[in-house]
Amino acid sequence: MSNLGFKLAMEREGIRLVQTAVGDRYVLEEMKSKDYALGGEQSGHVIILDHATTGDGTLTGLLLAARVAETGRTLRDLASVMERLPQVLVNVPDVDKSRVKTSAELATAVTEAENELGETGRVLLRSSGTEPLVRVMVEAADIDQARSVASRLADAVKSALG
Repeated sequence: MSNLGFKLAMEREGIRLVQTAVGDRYVLEEMKSKDYALGGEQSGHVIILDHATTGDGTLTGLLLAARVAETGRTLRDLASVMERLPQVLVNVPDVDKSRVKTSAELATAVTEAENELGETGRVLLRSSGTEPLVRVMVEAADIDQARSVASRLADAVKSALG
């Protein structure tokens, strides 16, 4: 499921979504500082502070199964409130990933992309923590728009950081 789809579903249910930097440690820091009970990442890491301080798939699965049993609803029915939106991920190798956060040219390109997407999409541009590349992720209501914006941003990364 897309993060934007998740955000829209949460807002529809009256729940506020807060975004942090990528990584469980940043999610946990924000949760502790604001006394939040639930946090997680698109990767599937879900942190439930009443039970643990790290993402735990087994715990999440057990709590989800308990919810299905408690409500008598199917998992499909419970998940139906979520809207799946298309995402495009482009990995850009052979660039100076250390300059992702400091490049004015790249910041301008990201701002333009975010403005184009408005409330119907989002952009995540970051250095890989495990590989020598920059990750460009674009989420949009329309797959063609997501591909187009991701391609332009990947080109901007190559131009600014290549």
